[in-house]
Amino acid sequence: MSAPLPLRNIAIIAHVDHGKTTLVDQLFRQSGTFRDNQRVEERAMDSNDLEKERGITILAKCTSVEWNGTRINIVDTPGHADFGGEVERILSMVDGVILLVDSSEGAMPQTKFVTGKALALGLRPIVVVNKVDRPDERIQEVLDEVFDLFVSLDASDEQCDFPVLYASGRNGYANEDPNLREGTLTPLFEKIVNHVPAPAADVDGPFKFLVTLLDRDNFLGRILTGKVQSGTVKVNSPIHALDADGNVIEAGRASKLMAFRGLERVPVDEARAGDIISLAGLTEATVANTIADPSVTEPLYAQPIDPPTLSMRFAVNDSPMAGREGSKVTSRMIRDRLMREAESNVAIRVTESADKDSFDVAGRGELQLGVLIETMRREGFELGISRPRVLFREENGQRTEPYETVVIDVDDEHSGTVIDKMALRKAEMTDMRPSGGGKTRITFSAPSRGLIGYHGEFLSDTRGTGIMNRLFEKYGPYKGAIEGRPNGVLISNCAGEAVGYALNSLEDRGVLFVRPQDKIYEGMIIGENAKPEDLEVNPMKSKQLTNFRSTGKDDAIRLTPPRIMTLEQAIAYIDDDEMVEVTPQSVRLRKAILDPHERKKASRKKEMA
Repeated sequence: MSAPLPLRNIAIIAHVDHGKTTLVDQLFRQSGTFRDNQRVEERAMDSNDLEKERGITILAKCTSVEWNGTRINIVDTPGHADFGGEVERILSMVDGVILLVDSSEGAMPQTKFVTGKALALGLRPIVVVNKVDRPDERIQEVLDEVFDLFVSLDASDEQCDFPVLYASGRNGYANEDPNLREGTLTPLFEKIVNHVPAPAADVDGPFKFLVTLLDRDNFLGRILTGKVQSGTVKVNSPIHALDADGNVIEAGRASKLMAFRGLERVPVDEARAGDIISLAGLTEATVANTIADPSVTEPLYAQPIDPPTLSMRFAVNDSPMAGREGSKVTSRMIRDRLMREAESNVAIRVTESADKDSFDVAGRGELQLGVLIETMRREGFELGISRPRVLFREENGQRTEPYETVVIDVDDEHSGTVIDKMALRKAEMTDMRPSGGGKTRITFSAPSRGLIGYHGEFLSDTRGTGIMNRLFEKYGPYKGAIEGRPNGVLISNCAGEAVGYALNSLEDRGVLFVRPQDKIYEGMIIGENAKPEDLEVNPMKSKQLTNFRSTGKDDAIRLTPPRIMTLEQAIAYIDDDEMVEVTPQSVRLRKAILDPHERKKASRKKEMA
């Protein structure tokens, strides 16, 4: 058998939209991974539909390129803190990181989150200042920000002495000279090979492998991905799985071994220490378990995962329109799907309610849970989703709640409005400075509870020009009651199809969420009231027809286009006594209790309590 190629294992970390996946595309092209005539989609690593649509990386993924006789395993990590559960596990597989920062935006909160994890593991970074061809680049200030970030994260002297490259991922060049605007990515390949250490692995020891990613295959069952820490493993070798305490979970054989070659997972006969591989053959082993030779009794150390901070209730859809659009509507199907998600995504926790018809799903943030709901609705599920709520803790007899660092970039004219709104949500401003181009960067420390539902309002206040980035900071003292949504809602008091004549007269009451001919039911929310209280209305009222002709012609009905909410906007909008009905084709808002008499009884009980 031929000698294995020299290895380098690296992760690419960056903030959302700083060009990480585009850079990986160019690494593929320039290393010869793609044929010259091969048709390749843009952002090849964003493999699922949601990633392509949103332009963000959600799942951590492995790939590999070969350059001048060295195999470079590359891990593409999500840039959003909500998907941090992916990041923490993946970093234990690599020996170095490429930190990608935008030449204009600089180091952002999500960059801080992932970089902090990488530096704590002792990984040595290579800093790549990307998009140097932007007209608003400020390369030197950005480098100073990165250095300050490293110092604030307690980086060692060796980590602070990082090499820097100036690149344009889209145009496929990287240079050590910030003024060059041409070339190839060869300097980056050289830097990876020379700066990142080879995996420190014990080839002669017994086989040990820590599971960091879990995947499912219809034919192979569970596919466990991770780095071989020591020894070698061959197809059909006997193996067993150990939990964190060293207990044997199950024993079996390595029925299939796969290595990453470009975008493909290809079967191999043998894997050695230092390789990143996928392994099939076990049915119960999961993330953070150690897969090893049967002689091994000591498990490998697994990186602890930050706890979930937010929870939503996923319930069976019990609206009058249930079962019309989706194929998966029973609690058993929902339960199986959520348990499968919790199995492969360690940042999610699922608990079943006493009535067995709903499930509490706890995760890192609204975006993470929103992506899960969107994935499920595309698979044919119908669900009822409650308002997100934060997970409180008790510490020394005091109630504590999660806080987030919020970094906001806004035009100077909107900064006063944003500061006022954040103050109402109990946020404290920690920093404010001009960021150039007539913009201001404001940093807040805010309770997560106050930020639920703020994003849509923030975009309206800043005329769509503001950028908000959030990052879990700590559990801090409970801040007391926070004012909720200022407006009430318009609730339908009948079922059928909305009528244009009725909607026309309701426009004076507030903003509508439905169009004429939309199907509605009793208890469904059809608009936002202009006043603080809820109002029950009849959206099916028709014009009374008589034998008398009117002197003038009837006024033509001209309706204002309704406000159509996306899934995330709907979840952020609802109040505690409301739900979002999610089906493969529709997102509807409704009261949790549809019957108006039952609703009144419940609100009276709540007032008396």
